[in-house]
Amino acid sequence: MSQIVFVTGGAGYVGSHCCKAFAEAGWNVVVYDNLSRGWREFVQWGDLIEGDILDYDRLSQAMADTKPDAVAHFAALAYVGESVEDPGPYYRNNVLGTLNILTAMRENDVPALVFSSTCATYGPPVRIPIDESHPQEPINPYGRSKLVAEWMLRDHDAAYGTRFVALRYFNAAGADPSGAIGERHEPETHVIPLALRGAGDPDYVFNVLGTDYDTEDGTAVRDYIHVNDLASAHLKALDYLKQGGQSEAINLGTGTGTSVLQIRDGVQTVTQRRINTQMSPRRPGDPSRLVALPEKALKVLGWKAERSDVETIISDAWTWHQEELRRQALAAAK
Repeated sequence: MSQIVFVTGGAGYVGSHCCKAFAEAGWNVVVYDNLSRGWREFVQWGDLIEGDILDYDRLSQAMADTKPDAVAHFAALAYVGESVEDPGPYYRNNVLGTLNILTAMRENDVPALVFSSTCATYGPPVRIPIDESHPQEPINPYGRSKLVAEWMLRDHDAAYGTRFVALRYFNAAGADPSGAIGERHEPETHVIPLALRGAGDPDYVFNVLGTDYDTEDGTAVRDYIHVNDLASAHLKALDYLKQGGQSEAINLGTGTGTSVLQIRDGVQTVTQRRINTQMSPRRPGDPSRLVALPEKALKVLGWKAERSDVETIISDAWTWHQEELRRQALAAAK
């Protein structure tokens, strides 16, 4: 009998790619999303229940109706800058929303949760690469809200036996190679989509924020991980919990850092187009380098990144970007 996974935020970027992986592995997928930052057309691998994680009664009733075996929780606000300017919604959605999910799980006897966490819970690195025992001292409300959520997971496991795997992503990137789903944010703040915009639009200026970092070329270095690799890790986490695995917090990264200028150059190579580039001051609070130590994921889940070389990430993202432009052109012509 197929197992049922209840996916909050399944209409978003990472959530939709995970739904595809879950469905292809035989899970029955139920998506619970308010579509405030997700996209109805991304829900292709399961039924959609429109609802907000802050609406406890609707959330709990949806779990009662669908009787899931596990929850995969992606629904969150995730813009660092926005969280600094307006922290209230971040604590409301990311903390209270997660508490609602944990409470609804208890009420409906759902035993296990895969949680979308972030390397932003670590704060400025005191050592590189960053392992799971690195101090968690986040410096913005987004990272703090996710850290509080992790605390709640641990406390609920200790008190009620709700098992979890918290997956701390580094920099999610790329798109499903089919071009059916991909990265779409409004506004877009991520480096690769912005560089691709520069490749597709000769009038667009790609802004490099900071050229005086303590890195090889002076630009910030990040650990980019293909969204399909993230999806395979979530699937392995579901299976791990299904088999009785104990609660864990696990990094998802490659262990390899790539600079902003290396991304820009990679996009130019893949697309064979020149990008207009402007060098600008760094953003306050951005560390020079964030790179994961991914060994625990291999040890606990048997997972490692397989599609996360930068050229593949960019190539898949470019396929998606071109599909988006084609769809926009068709819509404009109607």
